Amino acid sequence: MLRPYAKKSRPKPTTPTLVMFNKPMNVLCQFTGEEHDITLAQFINVANVYPAGRLDKDSEGLLLLTDDGGLQARIASPKFKMPKTYYVLVEGEPNAAALTLLRSGVQLKDGVTKPAQVSIVAEPTWLWPRTPPVRIRKNIQDTWLRITISEGRNRQVRRMTAHIGHPTLRLIRTQIGPYKLADLACGEYRKIPV
Repeated sequence: MLRPYAKKSRPKPTTPTLVMFNKPMNVLCQFTGEEHDITLAQFINVANVYPAGRLDKDSEGLLLLTDDGGLQARIASPKFKMPKTYYVLVEGEPNAAALTLLRSGVQLKDGVTKPAQVSIVAEPTWLWPRTPPVRIRKNIQDTWLRITISEGRNRQVRRMTAHIGHPTLRLIRTQIGPYKLADLACGEYRKIPV
């Protein structure tokens, strides 16, 4: 009789490692990929850490990695409702009704989102240049939003802003729970105490 497949679990480290990484645009949130992919392996030289959650290839900013499965679950799992904050450049100028809709929850294909914290902000002074640059149209005023959500659906923030008629042009995650991007340069990582 064949034995059922058993998933190998990683042993719990005696001292967990937590890494903060400022992910550039077009980097995959994994250590391997196809021949022309840019992956975490090209930036992070820390053994046995894995992403706690995801950040889309076309998004930038804070990604946490750890070698502790329990910590990874607490950071990534929606059941812990760890808030995530993003600076989002959207096309056009959302009006009060559009912002209220984001704050109360919008209907997406996979259900209504939980209420988000949303505010219009000035362009961040700490912003690094993006490669490739954001396309700017002279006849359309774009707007920076600061959005905090407590769930993590696939491409959620992008789908939310598209739903209100203001597609996302640039998305930078700056905070996950108590962990802040702060002064970490784009493409750099730092080990932090757990």
